[in-house]
Amino acid sequence: PLTLEEVRMLVELFYLPYHHGALAQELLEHFRWLRANSLSVGVPATAPDACGGTRWRGRAQSFQRLCARTCRLHSRFVSTASRALLYDLHPYLWDIRNMLLAASAFVLWLGCQSISAPILLGRDAEPWARRGGLFGELQALLPVGNSCDLFYHPPPLFPSSQLYLLRPLLPLDKVGAVAWRGCSEGSQGLQAQLSRAPTLPGRLLGSFLSLSPEYTFVLEDEGGPCGYAAGALHAEGFLQQRDSSWLPAIRHKYPPDLGAGGPALGQDALEEAVLFFHAEPLAVPQPVLRRFPSLVQLGTAPRVLDVGASRSLALCLLSALRANGSRGVFCQVSDADRQQLSFYSKLG
Repeated sequence: PLTLEEVRMLVELFYLPYHHGALAQELLEHFRWLRANSLSVGVPATAPDACGGTRWRGRAQSFQRLCARTCRLHSRFVSTASRALLYDLHPYLWDIRNMLLAASAFVLWLGCQSISAPILLGRDAEPWARRGGLFGELQALLPVGNSCDLFYHPPPLFPSSQLYLLRPLLPLDKVGAVAWRGCSEGSQGLQAQLSRAPTLPGRLLGSFLSLSPEYTFVLEDEGGPCGYAAGALHAEGFLQQRDSSWLPAIRHKYPPDLGAGGPALGQDALEEAVLFFHAEPLAVPQPVLRRFPSLVQLGTAPRVLDVGASRSLALCLLSALRANGSRGVFCQVSDADRQQLSFYSKLG
């Protein structure tokens, strides 16, 4: 059963309409302070750590711990609460869990980025654009808080106790492992074939990992990486650099005849990967680039059934782009790619 401490946490998260419990108040105070003082940590890694940066990172760690406790509370609640109580209260706790996944990853991202544009952009939202309680106040603190359609989605019919971690791509990450394990549930042979031709996530993520790693986020569950979100702040320059330097280098590494001598089991996959790189990418119309200057790409593994985790991925990436001045984003999807079309449709 739930412990007394967990019940106390649940009560404090949803205390009174105009008064927060201690846990909710602590979460808000940390998040407000970290956002307001994020410029103190926007320094190169080689620079000496100032006193302000040390304090910021200490409070960031405290905020991370509170977010992790709340995510564990959601998982424990799904596993232990009676069915009647679960279906009454789960939508509220699920909402907070998703919001804190995004907020926690956004704070981690702030700790390693130099924000060159104000985080508060545009006019304040109308009162109806935000919900009340802790959820609404956390929403208002994210750079995309005025985009109310990003925050309204129904909870899953079958609650899951799966724990997730959402974070920026770290310098110590083994990029290849993230790329091939991130969204493919294929055979173990895929890892061996990676040296010859990348798997589908590697193909989709390769240009972002090389040219725009600062806007790449990783979703993890107990089985390891299970999702990604990648973006380019200035899509026009990103696409030009991809086509002029990154693609030629990849085509040289994977020549057109690479798949011809592959083993029978993996030959089709190898040929498909090689053709992917040697196909000419479609040009993005200038009106699109003018109205939506940033490019995004998201995906999750088939085992990720909770759309809330995918929503948190999108919220975190869009908040990072918005914090640096982006006015809008677009994504490129093939009309024949039913899996990606279904994924983006579920996100709304």
